[in-house]
Amino acid sequence: MALAASSSSLFAGSLSGLSLNAEPSTRVPADQITTAPFRISCVGGGSQVRSTATATPTKTKRSKVEIFKEQSNFLRWPLNDDLLNENANVSEASTQIIKFHGSYQQYDRDVKQSKNYSFMLRTKQPAGKVTNQLYLAMDELADEFGIGSLRLTTRQTFQLHGVLKRNLKTVMSTVIKNMGSTLGACGDLNRNVLAPPVPYHDKPDYVHAVETAEKIAALLAPQAGAYYDMWVDGEKIMSAEPPDVTEARNTNINGTNFENCPEPIYGVQFLPRKFKVAVTVPGDNSVDLFTNDVGIVVIMDDAGELQGYNVYVGGGMGRTHRIQDTFPRLAEPLGFVPKDDILYAVKAIVATQRDNGRRDDRRYSRLKYLINDWGIEKFKLVTEQYYGKTFQPLKDLPPWEFKSYLGWGEQGDGRLFYGLHVENGRITGELKKTLREIIETYNLSVRISANQNLILCDVRQAWRPKINKLLAAVGVQLPRSIDPLNVTSLACPALPLCPLAITEAERGAPAILERIRASMKKVGLGSKQPLVVRFTGCPNGCTRPYMAELGLVGDGPNSYQLWVGGTTNQTRLAQTFLEKVKVQELEKVLEPLFHYWKTERSHEDESFGDFAMRLGLDTLKNYLETFEGLPKKKKAGPKIINVNKDLYAALDKIAESEGTSITSLAAKVLSSYVDSAPTAQ
Repeated sequence: MALAASSSSLFAGSLSGLSLNAEPSTRVPADQITTAPFRISCVGGGSQVRSTATATPTKTKRSKVEIFKEQSNFLRWPLNDDLLNENANVSEASTQIIKFHGSYQQYDRDVKQSKNYSFMLRTKQPAGKVTNQLYLAMDELADEFGIGSLRLTTRQTFQLHGVLKRNLKTVMSTVIKNMGSTLGACGDLNRNVLAPPVPYHDKPDYVHAVETAEKIAALLAPQAGAYYDMWVDGEKIMSAEPPDVTEARNTNINGTNFENCPEPIYGVQFLPRKFKVAVTVPGDNSVDLFTNDVGIVVIMDDAGELQGYNVYVGGGMGRTHRIQDTFPRLAEPLGFVPKDDILYAVKAIVATQRDNGRRDDRRYSRLKYLINDWGIEKFKLVTEQYYGKTFQPLKDLPPWEFKSYLGWGEQGDGRLFYGLHVENGRITGELKKTLREIIETYNLSVRISANQNLILCDVRQAWRPKINKLLAAVGVQLPRSIDPLNVTSLACPALPLCPLAITEAERGAPAILERIRASMKKVGLGSKQPLVVRFTGCPNGCTRPYMAELGLVGDGPNSYQLWVGGTTNQTRLAQTFLEKVKVQELEKVLEPLFHYWKTERSHEDESFGDFAMRLGLDTLKNYLETFEGLPKKKKAGPKIINVNKDLYAALDKIAESEGTSITSLAAKVLSSYVDSAPTAQ
């Protein structure tokens, strides 16, 4: 195969005080690539970036953020100056640069008089793995420098809100010195890499998924050192990376690297936008695989040895209301790669996006838009030039399933794990105190799930009763007692701190979930009927609402755009159903829809998402418009049997668990008894 490569961007800016005169970012169409590779050079920490291409690049407009990045001296300036002044906030350029360090500037939007600035910090730990030392440090930082709570995110990380600018260095350095990191948790680069959070030690595919996630995270981590220069005065506190990661990063195949550059993969301008990767095993979709820029599935052979990986590309959730050419998208198959090639394949995908993704309008800069424009075959062709090989056909996979990992389970090494449901990922109050006591007393590590829950790891069997007692004392429910709506629900922080939020999500979700359950009960669906509901305060989709059976996407004050039609295993996009539904009028929409579902589903187990897609949105809208109200309940007939209160209570409990009425349950029991009794003579 003839090997070729696409050009890396040409840059203009200031590095270490030097003024660079170079051309702006370039994009070379795949049909202009020749067999002569581009020569990319970035000599030394302050030298001019040079690039030579066999295709003639055209100058394009660049967004303001692109200018900020190229002038930042590899993520240093002007943030290093802004941190020294007395202002409570940082400059416009620094608000973009500090994202790469893992922080967003925010202000409390509930305070109307002025902008009381603070910063949100987000950690970065592949597969959600958190050491005992780091958890305890984060717990203390939340109390001393944050708002007293820890937030678990949908990308298996912590968020710490309310940090003042004067405390940033103290908080950042504390995270770093306790074996944590915030580097690359935000910004235009690879974000936290997801993997199933369950700590199995006896299942090689799960072990390989976590190891692969960790290696990809290391491969794509920034290398220029600004993070450590700024927050720990240049002291690099990190563990040695695996040799295959170092080799993959340093190997330049047809233009994947900037030679002699502080950032060999990212160069001066990094990526056009955020870049998200998830790794999992066949059948386990606890990571929302298809919502990522790159989704990777571990493939084992019949002997239980690692064979390679299925690779999917082009997923992403972000969109803009009422701009039709912005949209959520599912990742699609790229191909299979052998086990020793996965780092090179990922690097090739990154290079393709780096050199061809749009840098003029950030709404269209994600990988999904490049693939949507090109088509998967053209994208594959270009990526193979960087990869140096062809992608093989995918390996067959079993059906996907969402796994919550709540409750007790065996790790496979003689110890246990406990999956703890955390409502909307917010650890606060007595729960926070009790978790610290448990984690500190028993020296436990933890893992964060992509569903905003926490898994306590390495628990000895003898500790289980005491841990159960401590958790029960602060109201932690057993998994079987948690409403299925809450088990699968997600909500972003939204108001008051997120600057992008249009309406409530986390703060409003609990009450709305109760109203949804009440509506379901009202039409006879019962208290255990599952339904995947996700909330987000804006259309960016951090909680992946476009995968839900019912997605509530903020589109105005106390108003949501409703999406319906996702699946329980997160393998199909939902569709826009209604615009601007006021929160106080949700029942006017949901009760008719639930009644229609209850009475017209093809079978008792047909999910709401499948029902909605089978009938189609037009049919649902027509039913909603012509709905005349729920049928009136028939008056109860005469009592035919009396039971004591204990038996009645028992029947009531069973009926509720089965999602039916006591009358129906009693009739079912009596019918079964009559059918089995000897025939009367």
